[in-house]
Amino acid sequence: MLVHGAESDVHALREEVVQVLARVGLRLSEEKTRVTHLDRGFDFLGFRIQRRIKQGTNKRHVYTFVADRAIRSVKAKIRALTPRTSQRDLEYVLTGLNMVTHGWANYFQHAVAKNVFAMLDSFAWWRVVRMLQVRHRWGWKDVRARFTTPAGRWLPISAGDIELRRIAARPVTRYRYRGSRIPNPWTPRPA
Repeated sequence: MLVHGAESDVHALREEVVQVLARVGLRLSEEKTRVTHLDRGFDFLGFRIQRRIKQGTNKRHVYTFVADRAIRSVKAKIRALTPRTSQRDLEYVLTGLNMVTHGWANYFQHAVAKNVFAMLDSFAWWRVVRMLQVRHRWGWKDVRARFTTPAGRWLPISAGDIELRRIAARPVTRYRYRGSRIPNPWTPRPA
């Protein structure tokens, strides 16, 4: 719950919330419930919600970032799919990577995540390249020969019809503030 007021207001309201939840058979988890200031931020469902000063202005805005724990989790999944000594079929590996990274990106597409997406693309690309280097005993010249055009432009890693798709290419769309335009059933409408 978000409260506009002092910390004492939060603790008073917290007791009311505990009573309301008790009536319906629920309770607050002591280890998951904490009081924090919006400027320090908090993690919720994989997102880091924090108020910061917007670049180039003195205005403060609430931003939604990807939490560090969510990034560590998707990196662990990428590592699990691309062990260096893996003998799995490359199509299988690329299909799994695409499913993991694009599903993850769909969930976080409304956060400030463009740089995170680019970092994860690079991370997944290097994991696949290192796996292929160990598997085929390639050096860096072999990798460049395999994945670049004669003009030196990099090609996507592919096997058959499957290629490693980039998530940084996906648009990041932020929610627009609609607070004054959201219908409220508790306030009477002007006649």
